[in-house]
Amino acid sequence: MDHFKYRDRELYAEDVPVSKIAAAAGTPAYVYSKATFLDHYTKIAKAFAAVPNVICYSVKANSSLAILAVLNKAGAGFDIVSGGELFRVQKIGAPMNKVVFAGVGKSDEEIAAALKANILMFNVESEAELENIERVAATLKREGDLKEPARVAIRVNPDVDPKTHAYITTGKKDTKFGIDLGRAADLIAAAKKLPNVQIAGIHAHIGSQITEVTPYRESLGKVVDFIRSARTKEAPLQYLNSGGGFGIHYQDQAAPPAEKYAEVIVPMVKNSGCTLLLEPGRFISGNSGILLTKVLYTKRGVDKNFLIVDAGMNDLVRPSLYGSFHEIWPAKSATQPPTRGGSTPDAASVAKVDVVGPICESGDFLAKDRALPKNLGRGDVLAVFSAGAYGFVMAGNYNSRPLLPEVVVDGAKFHVVNKRQSYEELVARETVPEALL
Repeated sequence: MDHFKYRDRELYAEDVPVSKIAAAAGTPAYVYSKATFLDHYTKIAKAFAAVPNVICYSVKANSSLAILAVLNKAGAGFDIVSGGELFRVQKIGAPMNKVVFAGVGKSDEEIAAALKANILMFNVESEAELENIERVAATLKREGDLKEPARVAIRVNPDVDPKTHAYITTGKKDTKFGIDLGRAADLIAAAKKLPNVQIAGIHAHIGSQITEVTPYRESLGKVVDFIRSARTKEAPLQYLNSGGGFGIHYQDQAAPPAEKYAEVIVPMVKNSGCTLLLEPGRFISGNSGILLTKVLYTKRGVDKNFLIVDAGMNDLVRPSLYGSFHEIWPAKSATQPPTRGGSTPDAASVAKVDVVGPICESGDFLAKDRALPKNLGRGDVLAVFSAGAYGFVMAGNYNSRPLLPEVVVDGAKFHVVNKRQSYEELVARETVPEALL
């Protein structure tokens, strides 16, 4: 469950009315529910408890230090994709033996930093990357900075269609991710000759926002067969990393619960004899956050009406980038939005509008042709739901707009954990050399 509920016609985050947060932190602002993060993490932990596992929360989904600290205390490991994310999990004191490093383009500096930190393993995406990890590890060994061989999992590409958006599909053979199973076998054989690398497992992340279990059955069926045939003394293959990608509810109730994914994945993991690694991100964070925005103007067009708000595509890019649906509803309303358990509003009380931001782009919108209450006007606060994943982490300064704040609600209290960027901070790293004047 999530902890954003309407009470007496007003939206609450746990026990705090979001209008109170908007008044204190301003808008636009991201608001996260600590209880919802923990609830979704616990659901996955319980669903997969039947097999040895390490649940590595995907930091790229929401990298707030405060949220990472909450999940770390709950026992989560972390899936990282950059040196910056490594720095973040080190900053909150995460145990490095529960950290995996993914991504197709790890730099030498990132690899060295991760090796010095002694992370659990790298997910290797290519032959060239494996050779480079060996090279960097050999250099660190000579310098006395390598504690033990670099542990790696070979990321395989099982050529399975996860039936999700093309931009977040990663398990098809025409994507940049992973290695086909035939080449993966050759790579494992070649790795036996690399003294500073240890092949520890197989990784198969096929995409994101997957709302069917069949792609996992198809993908892991291939992977388990591969593991059983490729396992040797030199390549024990102790870990099966099935990635993440579990879908969440954005517009309807299409996404299955964690138990349904586990019903498919757990038996296959048992059959493999491996420890399971999971990399959930959106499943934990997506419905754990909302974006608060305020109506600036209403505008009547020739063919459309517009609700102009103070949050733009630089704050939440998903609708513009993916055409993603996010439920939007007033923070104070006689009825709650239909997709969140409310009844369908009376047709006479709503009107279709485009919810657009202040950015100078026609692609700057949060919703199109959306039925919202007719009486909305300047100053009304709106909640953009399911914004806890790929929200703030993808925000930017386009149009020289400062980054918005992040707020964590904990019961009846809330904390601004990342303050709104000031104009001075916006330009703090820039200089104007005298030679240019």
